Amino acid sequence: MTQQSLCNDQPVETKEGIMALLSDKGGAQYYAEMETLAVNPQKIQGILEKTCKSRTHTWLNICAHCGMCAESCFIYKANGNDPKQVPAYKIQSTLGELIKRKGNVDAKFMMHAMEVAWAGCTCCNRCALFCPHGIDTGVMFSYLRGILFATGFVPWELKIGSGMHRVYSAQMDVTTEDWVDTCEWMAEEQQDEWPGLEIPLDKEDADIMYVLNAREVKHYPEDIAKAAILFHLAGENWTVPSEGWENTSLAMFAGDWEGAKRHVERLYGAMKRLRPKRVVGTECGHAHRATAIEGPYWAGLEDGQTPVPYLHYVQWVAEALRTGKLKIDPKKKIKEPCTLQDSCNYVRNCGLGKYTREIMSYIAEDFREMDENQDFNYCCGGGGGLNGIGRFRKQRNIGLLPKLNQIRATGARLVVTPCHNCWDAIRDMMEEYEVHDIKWTFLKPLLLDMIIRPGDK
Repeated sequence: MTQQSLCNDQPVETKEGIMALLSDKGGAQYYAEMETLAVNPQKIQGILEKTCKSRTHTWLNICAHCGMCAESCFIYKANGNDPKQVPAYKIQSTLGELIKRKGNVDAKFMMHAMEVAWAGCTCCNRCALFCPHGIDTGVMFSYLRGILFATGFVPWELKIGSGMHRVYSAQMDVTTEDWVDTCEWMAEEQQDEWPGLEIPLDKEDADIMYVLNAREVKHYPEDIAKAAILFHLAGENWTVPSEGWENTSLAMFAGDWEGAKRHVERLYGAMKRLRPKRVVGTECGHAHRATAIEGPYWAGLEDGQTPVPYLHYVQWVAEALRTGKLKIDPKKKIKEPCTLQDSCNYVRNCGLGKYTREIMSYIAEDFREMDENQDFNYCCGGGGGLNGIGRFRKQRNIGLLPKLNQIRATGARLVVTPCHNCWDAIRDMMEEYEVHDIKWTFLKPLLLDMIIRPGDK
């Protein structure tokens, strides 16, 4: 068994490497090579000896196999309570076995571990709320993903995504020039309706520095304009950085910890360079986790804090509504039944559910909670990178059902979802299961439709 041309244990560091992977439609050659990819037990054992600390060993050893984590897992429920989908079983049969065997496994085992790590767990961390011993299987699966990435057993799309971060400093091939041009273009596009609207670049000592998702630049540039208009209406002194603007981290999803470290250091570098009072991140859950929760430790910041205070977009919106910087026209509130999908990454990891519900109290007349919500919220079905992995699309589609059933049970006709991955998953579930009477939306377009503007009576 040998290292292969596309599937190997080296991260992608060049544009040529990215293009080679992209030219392999659906990763056909990549996965064929993976079946004979060399497994290096010494490398795996070296990683384990260096990084597998007492907490992980303790969690694996004290698991009582009580099954309390089973019902907590949306994937277990979606698959008819299949015992092989119990979180404890999934982690013991992959990471647990890898440790027991000291890395002496073959490519077939590693490919199975890859499937479980990305299609059997979205690292939503819900199971940790129910474990009597406080075991967090999601954290252990994140750790397993790191081992798999380091040995070449990572889904094709996430190998590409990790490479994008290393080469372009973004999850997509968006250059600094592309980004700056998009800001200028979006500001110009708004001049008829919003004369003088700016998207300020590299303003030092602003009150807010805004960072966002490369998908907005590549596919949804109007989202940047909407954010600019809302900051403008709120009277904010704000800016965006020309470099270090990308907030998301496919490197984190891929288990590419070095890539994740490099990425967040660029973002922190923009904070230090421009010295804003605060940073606001766009409507994305995992971007918040990568920047505010994991990022400080990747970057070696011992206090666990970002260089300047960091807020998720929902925190800024709630504050703006609470203080009157943004005011809602009562006649334009949401009249139809609506519900809310919170991202696992800012609810369970950051406790931001109170802010989204505060926002809903301002904008909705018939808000309906799902049966499990806030800290106990179920994953949308596509988190942890699962949305974008074609090889595991069937498993992802099955995993969408618990959330779809929750939404249907509320009777809502609109789902508010301040997270890109959740938005994508809900869009896909409505298409996959041919649901035509439920809509979904980010916050920004909703707010723009109902905000009182200068001159409104």
